Amino acid sequence: MTAHQNGTISLEISDFLLNCLVRSPSWKLWLSLFLSLLLLLAMGANGILLITIRLEASLHEPLYHLLSFLSLLDIVICLTVIPKVLAIFWFDLKSISFCGCFLQMYIMNYFFGMESCTFMVMAYDRYVAICHPLRYPSIITDQFVAKAVVFILARNGILTMPIPILSSRLHYCGRNVIDNCICANMSVSRLSCDDVTINRLYQFAVGWTLLGSDLILIFVSYTFILRAVLRLKAEGAVAKALSTCGSHFILILFFSTILLVFVLTLMVKKKVSSDVPVLLNVLHHVIFSALNPIVYGVRTQEIKQGIQRLLKKGWW
Repeated sequence: MTAHQNGTISLEISDFLLNCLVRSPSWKLWLSLFLSLLLLLAMGANGILLITIRLEASLHEPLYHLLSFLSLLDIVICLTVIPKVLAIFWFDLKSISFCGCFLQMYIMNYFFGMESCTFMVMAYDRYVAICHPLRYPSIITDQFVAKAVVFILARNGILTMPIPILSSRLHYCGRNVIDNCICANMSVSRLSCDDVTINRLYQFAVGWTLLGSDLILIFVSYTFILRAVLRLKAEGAVAKALSTCGSHFILILFFSTILLVFVLTLMVKKKVSSDVPVLLNVLHHVIFSALNPIVYGVRTQEIKQGIQRLLKKGWW
């Protein structure tokens, strides 16, 4: 127990309680079933994609290394959040340790930043493939992918590290009930009796800097791609390019839109149920993990052929 300059007394707490969707108990059963199905789909689809790329020699190319990296990110994001949410729904296991909470907070911020950055690198890959096809083999190499992965790991690891550090250094005045299903930074820091202005500003600045810059570069890449595609003369080339890149861009746009809706619902939280942003946040951790391997992997002709070859060999 410690006393503060403002006269409040801080009790050292060893764990938090996740108060998950308490205002909407009727949602829990159906939501838990939906999350379970999405979790199985995400694990299965990403697992198949990883095994196929690993075993199929023809897929040992830079683009598929990036797809493997994206699948690993999706698996970690899912396993960081969804099993705990299901444990709360099914077994009422609301408790999460102090350290475990801030570790979850760091992984969520770190891996979402890495996923956004990976989308950006993959958009650049498509830009080079369509706008500069003759130079593609010399630009998009294994060395390029290795450097991109190091950049993704370093940029997001360094910039997101202060988020859980700032929150963990706050003093929590005996309150340990988080009105969320996950240890989101703002939900946790709201329990503190300290000023959290720096936390809010840093979260806002880093979020919009990382995701905003990635989204701008993705948009620029697809703008150049669209311009190049519309100039193609070969029959069917436009439709094929738009089919491949269009689905990628729509998924990225959906990814960004969900984040924007989540932020807006937080800003107007007095007009909407507080469970809405919580629900959006939970779904955001599993929907894209399930969709990414389907849109980026299974819809890619080479991946489908690789799966078919492995099926014929008896791997599945």
